[in-house]
Amino acid sequence: MTHPDFIDPSELDPKFQAAVQRLHRMTVIGRWLVVLGLWLTIGVLSLWGLRYPISLMMQYFTWAALRHGLAGNLAASIGLGICVGMTLSVLIWQSRNILFGLPTDERQRLEKIVLKIRQQGQSHPLWRWIEPNKK
Repeated sequence: MTHPDFIDPSELDPKFQAAVQRLHRMTVIGRWLVVLGLWLTIGVLSLWGLRYPISLMMQYFTWAALRHGLAGNLAASIGLGICVGMTLSVLIWQSRNILFGLPTDERQRLEKIVLKIRQQGQSHPLWRWIEPNKK
């Protein structure tokens, strides 16, 4: 536990904070790439498995038809649930970060990762994205 008057030197270094922001941006991009990958694999296969119930619902939609279509194709329903769940979780996570800022524990986690990347140097795979100006 730190004293409230304690100022972390890393908070004063604008280059360090810029590196933390770049790492956060990479985390956001990585999460959206995972969601995109899920939709392009599991999501497409799930929708393909539900093509007959979807074609019936295009003609005459009822909630009972939707329930029957999803209940009759359990694997496709689970796949769609995974895709929708991941999409919603990333949306909520990113919205929270935009509206309220990064939580302290997440910021500290990112700062530790940036310190590890700086300590390892150019041999770290994320070095050129976190420290683009250093060769």
